[in-house]
Amino acid sequence: MAWIVALIAVVAAVTAVVRSQNAARDANVAWARVELAERQAKAADARTTALTDEIRQLAQKRIPAAALALSHPSAPVPGLREAAEVDGGSARLLTEAVQAARAAVIEERQRVDAAARAAMRGTSAKIQSLLNQSQQLLHELQHEYDDPRILQLDFRNELALRRTQATAVLCDAWPGLARQNSPLVEIVLGAQSRVAGYERIKVANHLRDEWLAVVARAAEPLAIALAELLANATAYSHPDTDVQVTVQQSGGRGAFLVVDDAGIGMDDDALERARALLAGPSEVLLTELGDPPQTGFAVVGRLVVQYGLSCHIEPSPFGGMRTILRVPAHLLTVLEDDRSLSALAPKPVHAHTATTAAAEPETAAEPEPAAEVRNGLPSRRRRAPRPAPVRSAPAATPAAPPPPRTPEQAEASWAALQQGTLSGRSAPVAPPEAQHHDDKDGQDDRNDQGDDET
Repeated sequence: MAWIVALIAVVAAVTAVVRSQNAARDANVAWARVELAERQAKAADARTTALTDEIRQLAQKRIPAAALALSHPSAPVPGLREAAEVDGGSARLLTEAVQAARAAVIEERQRVDAAARAAMRGTSAKIQSLLNQSQQLLHELQHEYDDPRILQLDFRNELALRRTQATAVLCDAWPGLARQNSPLVEIVLGAQSRVAGYERIKVANHLRDEWLAVVARAAEPLAIALAELLANATAYSHPDTDVQVTVQQSGGRGAFLVVDDAGIGMDDDALERARALLAGPSEVLLTELGDPPQTGFAVVGRLVVQYGLSCHIEPSPFGGMRTILRVPAHLLTVLEDDRSLSALAPKPVHAHTATTAAAEPETAAEPEPAAEVRNGLPSRRRRAPRPAPVRSAPAATPAAPPPPRTPEQAEASWAALQQGTLSGRSAPVAPPEAQHHDDKDGQDDRNDQGDDET
């Protein structure tokens, strides 16, 4: 019996030990579970805090920065603050929220911009019609009254009309003026007369064909585009410097209008933006043109796309900027030479040079009248008569003075001179088409000129 009691005691002891170990193990497992639960709770709190911070940053920084980047592409858009604390699903949703907000902003801006364009288009059409009527009335008054102030009003009306036309073009409206096929040099003069600093613009005509013209549908758009470039060049260059305009003709590629100024130039960012606008982007929002809007290059870019022109800008050798406006060959034609050009149109430079150069060799190559015997040698006679060449008198013989004018001729000349300059003596030099303009007031109109070059 003793051994049975001993066996029972051993079993009881072993059972107690096993139970104690199981209890300790259960306690450890429970403690581990508690610790795990605490760690999970802390991690969940950290993720919640991080997600809350990301949402706060999304509302306060990321979405406003994404909206700002639509107008200023160089503006940085921040990302997630603590990407490690936010799981992949949450990070993806946050990114999608930024993209959705960006798309909503773009859509709303386009809607607002379209409404603004429609309103400005209608307003510009009405203002342009009134300005055209005012211009016609001023032209009638110029024939009835000899007052330089009427010419000044006409010029200011022309400046306002250019601004209105530019606004209409920017809003996808028709320029509002139809022309016939127009000589290229007269289009240049017309653009020059629409700029307040017209007296500083010097035009050099290098066309091979004096009667080269622009077809009717592109004549006025070309004048508007060139006027914007000239206004920009005069506005951002010193008043004592000239703006050089060169008109060139280049084989089958059309014609080129090169504008050089000695202005302040552009930095790399401004030059890149100007080239982007002149290339004619598919869409330019009014809200992206600054405050106040700088519309010059945007207007040129719109005309470039609509009429097949092209425009390039680069630094000028004169220190400012050079813009090259190209008119393709299919927009050019040649007029009949029976019509007369404007008296202010510059003559082709090569024509004067060629005429002078051709006259001199022809005179020098003309032989003297042949004689039977010259210096003891026989000379050859011409078989056919030839017009006698015009030879200059010998150096030792002075040229014969022109016949004196009669008193009647002198009186007629002075009367014509006084009649033609009576009103001009009290007024400054006139623009190419507006005829007269007060120079001091022209400097006050600098705010009505170009606004893109920086």
